[in-house]
Amino acid sequence: PEEKAAQDAAQAADAGQAAAQQAGTVDPSRPMVALTFDDGPQPSVGNRIMDCLAQYGGKATFFMVGDRVGSYKTEVRRMVAEGHEVANHTMNHKYLQKLGAAQIQAQVNQGNDAIQAACGVRPTLLRLPGGNHNATVMANAGMPMIQWNVDTLDWKTRNAQSTYEAAMTAQDGDVILMHDIHGPTADAVDMIVPALKAKGFQMVTVSELAAAKGINLENGGAYGALR
Repeated sequence: PEEKAAQDAAQAADAGQAAAQQAGTVDPSRPMVALTFDDGPQPSVGNRIMDCLAQYGGKATFFMVGDRVGSYKTEVRRMVAEGHEVANHTMNHKYLQKLGAAQIQAQVNQGNDAIQAACGVRPTLLRLPGGNHNATVMANAGMPMIQWNVDTLDWKTRNAQSTYEAAMTAQDGDVILMHDIHGPTADAVDMIVPALKAKGFQMVTVSELAAAKGINLENGGAYGALR
């Protein structure tokens, strides 16, 4: 009976944590990571990722390309409805360090406009294509620029196992980079999410991670791990 009671208590704790995560509550005393996905939306991959996160009580941040969102509004609206963070990856995935000030501003603003038009939420975070920036980008982006510190190289390997192994090196406060346009990445997420949960990690949005760590994300600032 004692063993059964312990199992019941553990299951209840798991259910409580999952419910709390679904409700958007983050426990600052427990370790957490931010799963981030670039280059979508792509329903065949993004919906699988959201299915998995819904099952285990996690949230992600989706850095989307503006010129893709109009075709996949249903997926983008689901992101918002399920508590994920919608974020900007520019309008046309341009490498901003190659552009002038006005073009940089246009890529950022048009991306925000497109995402807001699709789902009603205006992004507050930007990820630079390739992470590339220079002084002109820093001065003209006008948003916090979220980099990463765990690069799974999923876009390069297209291999679920290697993506999984890279993600599982994550520590508290890490920002993990993946791309929600490749099928093997969804296969990897199906392994990563339950494994991170089993290790005691909360999977939170970038904004939730920053808030839990007491970090103010400032316009024009670039951020990797948030600790």
